[in-house]
Amino acid sequence: MCADTPETTDYKSTLNLPRTDFPMRAGLPKREPDWLARWERIGVYDRLREKQGRTPFTLHDGPPYANGNLHIGHALNKILKDMVVRSQQMMGRDARYIPGWDCHGLPIEWKIEEQYRQKGRDKDDVPINEFRGECRDFAAEWVDIQREQFKRLGITGNWADPYLTMDFHAERVIAEEFQTFLMNGTLYQGSKPVMWSPVEKTALAEAEVEYHDKESHTVWVKFAVRDTDNDAIKGASVVIWTTTPWTMPSNKAVVYASDISYGLYEVTDAPADNWVTTGERFLLADKLAEGVFAKARVTAFSRIGDAGDLSGTTLSHPLHGVAGSEGEWDQPRDFRAADFVTDDEGTGFVHCAPSHGMEEFELYRDLRMLAQVITYNVNEDGRFRDDLPFFGGKAILKPNGKEGNANTAVIEKLAEVGGLFARGKITHSYPHSWRSKAPIIFRNTPQWFAAIDRPVGDGQDDYGTTIRERALRSIDELVTWTPQRGRNRLHAMVTQRPDWVLSRQRAWGVPLTCFVKKGTLPTDPDFLLRNPAVNARILQAFETEGADAWYEDGAKARFLGADANPDDYDQVFDVLDVWFDSGSTHAFVLRDRKDGSEDGLADLYLEGTDQHRGWFQSSLLQGCGTMGRAPYRGVMTCGFTLDSKGMKMSKSLGNIIPPKQVTDQYGADILRLWVAQVDYTNDQRIGDEILKGVADSYRRLRNTLRFMLGSLTDVTDADHVDHADMPDLEKLILHKLAVLDDRVRTGYAAYDFQGVLRAIFDFTTLDLSAFYFDVRKDTLYCDGDTLERRAARTVLKLLFERLTTWLAPILVFTMEEVWLEVNPGDESSVHLQDFPVTPDVWKDQALADRMESLRALRRVVTGAIEVKRTAKEIGSSLEAKPIVYLSPDMADVVRDADDFATLCITSDIELTTDAAPDDAYRSDEVPGVAVRVVRAEGEKCQRCWKIEPDVGQHAHAGVCGRCDDALS
Repeated sequence: MCADTPETTDYKSTLNLPRTDFPMRAGLPKREPDWLARWERIGVYDRLREKQGRTPFTLHDGPPYANGNLHIGHALNKILKDMVVRSQQMMGRDARYIPGWDCHGLPIEWKIEEQYRQKGRDKDDVPINEFRGECRDFAAEWVDIQREQFKRLGITGNWADPYLTMDFHAERVIAEEFQTFLMNGTLYQGSKPVMWSPVEKTALAEAEVEYHDKESHTVWVKFAVRDTDNDAIKGASVVIWTTTPWTMPSNKAVVYASDISYGLYEVTDAPADNWVTTGERFLLADKLAEGVFAKARVTAFSRIGDAGDLSGTTLSHPLHGVAGSEGEWDQPRDFRAADFVTDDEGTGFVHCAPSHGMEEFELYRDLRMLAQVITYNVNEDGRFRDDLPFFGGKAILKPNGKEGNANTAVIEKLAEVGGLFARGKITHSYPHSWRSKAPIIFRNTPQWFAAIDRPVGDGQDDYGTTIRERALRSIDELVTWTPQRGRNRLHAMVTQRPDWVLSRQRAWGVPLTCFVKKGTLPTDPDFLLRNPAVNARILQAFETEGADAWYEDGAKARFLGADANPDDYDQVFDVLDVWFDSGSTHAFVLRDRKDGSEDGLADLYLEGTDQHRGWFQSSLLQGCGTMGRAPYRGVMTCGFTLDSKGMKMSKSLGNIIPPKQVTDQYGADILRLWVAQVDYTNDQRIGDEILKGVADSYRRLRNTLRFMLGSLTDVTDADHVDHADMPDLEKLILHKLAVLDDRVRTGYAAYDFQGVLRAIFDFTTLDLSAFYFDVRKDTLYCDGDTLERRAARTVLKLLFERLTTWLAPILVFTMEEVWLEVNPGDESSVHLQDFPVTPDVWKDQALADRMESLRALRRVVTGAIEVKRTAKEIGSSLEAKPIVYLSPDMADVVRDADDFATLCITSDIELTTDAAPDDAYRSDEVPGVAVRVVRAEGEKCQRCWKIEPDVGQHAHAGVCGRCDDALS
């Protein structure tokens, strides 16, 4: 091995030492913006689109929301998308990526309202299109900010022409997709409990809800038996338990289970001041009775019999007949069996307010009794209607999302009239709006729905006649899932989900472009106007003016034209759920754009696991409603990003790591390397120590690449050696390169970036740095124009071509830097290349097996040398002459002593099949081998430092024959 010491000073300039301008220190934070500018200047993305004859690959971007700076989850998601797009492109596809943004909806509207409140303005006093214009400007500003932040991460794509859901054409198509539901019979107006935000005054989709712990009032309430044929229970009361006392004024029934054991209980002792008194009788589930009485401070009770047959019984509301109630609660309360009642908690009886609970609603819907049980006691702001006795105007929630006075008012009234059995508080997981962070309620309100179990009237039945059928078959038959468990999650959600609530009671969005006939009911055939000419006029206006046209004065008459009398119809002013917006993006991006998809379908949707209930599902339902199938062929999901301790990132915990912080400190390539290193299918952790480890891995890889570059200086075609003429060591590396090529392509095709990176890192670390480069340094530095040196440089060139392109989808900046070291030029870029084709002839498993056996032998030799070095009997391995004792089987592995000495980095080596002495070095891992190390014979070459017998016998003083030839 060559090195520079005073002894070799005279010959240093004759060595082929590495020469490269590639710096050891990357300086990524300062240098990466220059590469971004360079790619934009030379038009890399557009030049890739010019490549002809390639099979398209389209990753459809799930639109982020345009209302704030990027968080680390955004970075993970976009970097993953970028690695998909770049790797597919370099594997020969035409990989297109059109970034997009979600621009409508409550988050932006909420921001503008906050600005109004700060200025003392009332939103209702502002003309709606002026308000919508402010929302549009707010979204546009954040689109520009986020676009630059995404580009800084090295994300490739059509940034000059992204898609925005607020673009006029997009608003036209969203309306057009809605009209498809209107015309195919799946759109209907219904009244059912929906998740409602009293603070934001709108219905919410499941994807807009998050769960947090909440302390709630809990009450046990008495319902007196009213009419019954069961004499045993006359004079008794049924006890219910609820965590929403505010729903008691809307109670219409109590239900029980037909398979639960119920008992009739009598209180035999209770405190004098108790709500439950001695002698009172109650019906309770036997399993729960003791715990229920304990809540009511009952000190003694007895079970006096079975509850018996409960059918045919009616109950009285606890506010029945109360003075001042104006008969509001005087009607008998229904009492029947229901299959959702259990004795796991509560009392075994369930209070039913079908206007505020989905199970109760569905029960009475199926009984065709909704007209008798639906109430409208709660207004959009969460206050009771003003004329509700006792409770009019009371608020479930205050405008700031805090607890209102409705619960306490109801509880106090129940206690006053003797209807309260017990009260308490409970902390439980409760739904909150993810925007206002305030609790939500379930509230019956007229909304517009897409029916997912109603036959779709478009005649398509390839995958089913209903949206649910089509969605489930798409999930099972048309979509590839990465990871596979994503299929199970979405399948379960679609199987259980109710009809899709399409309407929102807001202003910033695409309106539900439909008209309803005055004086008709939603069940009437002519309730909805279904007129193609009207629809066409709306779409034409939206294409040129945007959805604001819906709100202009005279819009109703303009759109109805001569096809319908404006006096006969009401214009709907609800806006579409933003999930319908994003669910429609396939139509105006994949279908309509020239750089979209040839068949209107995406090869891949890639988002976080939360999008199984969000974008994945809304796109699926929307596509199945309008074109009969899912708009995607593949779905890939990533987990959430947590801090280094596995905690969710939040401002309150102070553990947020913005992407800009990482790029400013380390560079985007370090963040990209972190993304490639983690298992993105699960939740991932990130923090300072983790990033330091990633940066250390990066430095090791960079040093490997720097060595490779240093030895590629001035390589020409004349240096090329054909595979057949190469030494076995080079053939081994090319065999491994061919095997790795398969692994890289298979991994990228399966979106297994972690597996690709690990395979490349293992190869560069174990096979190159720790073995091949270590062995071939001597040849590269000291040989003249020998076959071995030319073969090694040929392999280095082949390594360079593959490693730079294989790693380019991950380390976009660093691989560009590496590429330009060898391929300079104003128009050159690694990102314009494909993965090189690797010849099949490189694969030689028989040779690889033998060479791996040689490497095993080598480990025994190096182990023996290290013992001598530790004992300070020799210095470097070049001072050693190992005597290797081989069994007959092992002797067949070593074909040439000189080659094996080169492999072991020794000046000489002796091979023998003689019996090894007892003090020879052995390894349990490699039987049949023993080694004794002696000092090499001869003098030290002043150029290459090998100890050779012929040193000093050549024209050049103090060198060996090999170096003399090189010098000559």
